[in-house]
Amino acid sequence: MTGQDTRMRREVAEIPQAVERLLTDGAAAVRAAAAEIAHRDPAFFVTVARGSSDHACTYFKYAAELLAGLPVASVGPSVASIYGAKLKMAGAVCLSVSQSGRSPDIVDLTRAARTGGAYTVAVTNDAASPLAGAADATLDIHAGPELSVAATKTFVTSALACLWVLAEMTGDTDLLAAIQALPGRLAEAVEADWSAVAGVVGEGSLYTLGRGPSWAISNEAALKFKEVCQLHAESYSSAEVLHGPVSIVERGFPVLAFSAADAAEGPLAEVADALAGKGALVFATTDRVRVAHALPTVRTGHPLTDPLSLIVSFYAMIERVAVSRGLDPDMPRHLRKVTETT
Repeated sequence: MTGQDTRMRREVAEIPQAVERLLTDGAAAVRAAAAEIAHRDPAFFVTVARGSSDHACTYFKYAAELLAGLPVASVGPSVASIYGAKLKMAGAVCLSVSQSGRSPDIVDLTRAARTGGAYTVAVTNDAASPLAGAADATLDIHAGPELSVAATKTFVTSALACLWVLAEMTGDTDLLAAIQALPGRLAEAVEADWSAVAGVVGEGSLYTLGRGPSWAISNEAALKFKEVCQLHAESYSSAEVLHGPVSIVERGFPVLAFSAADAAEGPLAEVADALAGKGALVFATTDRVRVAHALPTVRTGHPLTDPLSLIVSFYAMIERVAVSRGLDPDMPRHLRKVTETT
């Protein structure tokens, strides 16, 4: 399959255009939702999602807590769909994220949150989906058709739509400017050369690391290693990996550490160097490392948008890894594009 022009490769290349569409066609809905949320002055957020969408919610969690000072809790969809619990959500805003908007358990919990008093917002690539119908408001992420099973465009646009709501709510002009500049920065990120990482992942396990908002990117990267490369990857906060997981690190053990240009960059670089000192093959998206290998990294002008650049560079790399292993990243085994869990 070497050299194949996969759907995943084309969709990764389309991410800057998808982001541009969101910024243009999605502006009115994002600003309306942000204004309504600000008017309601919520006490907290809750999120509802699975898979890559849940990683977008983890990214949102850190952004909301850092930017707006509002705590964010992830609620398991089975609370409503399987257990039928009644939720008390007065004073909350519930973000439900699903690229298809068709997973019954996500829809059920969204309805339960709305019944429980939350203001509910659906973040989806299908504004006519059951999820959109269950929520008070809908943010169409405008990713366009995504045919590869592995989510790429929809992850980036979902995460960005949620972040953009926060930026509008808080009136953060620096973040708003960075968001508007993202299409150009992400086009650069697609071209970043991460072939050094591709050359060391083998048949064994590996770790991905992050801290704060970049930990969400680490989670998404570990999932993609499993999904499209059939490689066992585990994601850890760089604050946790030395508390036990480090025990299985041996010479040549691959580690990929994600860092934005934020307050966690220095501590993460220290952990990356510590693991490299134990013989691991560590690659990090920061030039603060001294023993680990620094990867080419596109910064975006704001620490909260940097993680989106990192995942785009990763997506471009992981597609090449899958193809080099003789795998079809568009149709990972045992998976379908829409997983309708109950």
